[in-house]
Amino acid sequence: MEKLDYRKIEGLKIIAKNIRLSIIEMLEKAGSGHTAGSLDLVEILTILYFHTLRHKPQDPSWEERDRLVLSCGHTCPALYATLAYAGYFPKDELSTLRQFGSRLQGHPDRQFLDILETSSGPLGSGLSQAVGMAMVDKIYNDSQRKFYAILSDGEFDEGNTWEALMLAAKEKLSNLIIIVDRNYIQIGGNTENVMPLFDLKDKIKSFNCFVDEVDGHDFEELDDAFRRALNNKNSPTVIVAKTISAKGVKKWENDYRWHGKAPNKEEAQMAIKEINNG
Repeated sequence: MEKLDYRKIEGLKIIAKNIRLSIIEMLEKAGSGHTAGSLDLVEILTILYFHTLRHKPQDPSWEERDRLVLSCGHTCPALYATLAYAGYFPKDELSTLRQFGSRLQGHPDRQFLDILETSSGPLGSGLSQAVGMAMVDKIYNDSQRKFYAILSDGEFDEGNTWEALMLAAKEKLSNLIIIVDRNYIQIGGNTENVMPLFDLKDKIKSFNCFVDEVDGHDFEELDDAFRRALNNKNSPTVIVAKTISAKGVKKWENDYRWHGKAPNKEEAQMAIKEINNG
């Protein structure tokens, strides 16, 4: 994978801005959905789909593609918008988010949108799914594929997340790259008030994983972290990406109340103006 240069970074910033605008528009039209996590995952999904992942939008079932599991399924507006901008389906379809019969359900569902690798929604389940995929590939195929799992930090309240992490380390799943959206919020408040995670990096490191901690909005830091992960041959890699919830809209940032809230028309217009001027 080639290293990002200035021109590529500037291009990624433009894509990220457009994705952020689409997320606001989608959520406002739907009248429901999850704003905070969707907005703060934008840079992570942008660099993955426009630089890091091995995939072919024109051939979604390409056997050698990397796999991505969005464990925090409530942030799917960010994934849907990224997939549309990457060319998997028309951008116009984004306006159907959460509508009856839409392929873009409120949580990712392969029965509706078969280009997804998994259905998700119940928090804490995605890492187990990704570990299973990575184990099967290692045992039977030993391919060049990588398996990416995106988790919210609140998912570490779930015991099966830690169980999956133990298994991944035991099996030395170097083909597994875990990204933790460390935005410090969940639906009930700040993570450190609801269920303190303390030093999450050190805690995960004690499970015998290779751990990186980066700014989840900095393309260069993310690129360096993914490059290190791709070169790690001894264990799973966990990238703790420190993010700002509802990134891009100052009035909403770091406010847990935007975890599961969608903007109304006035709020959306304000947010769009701020993002456009940012």
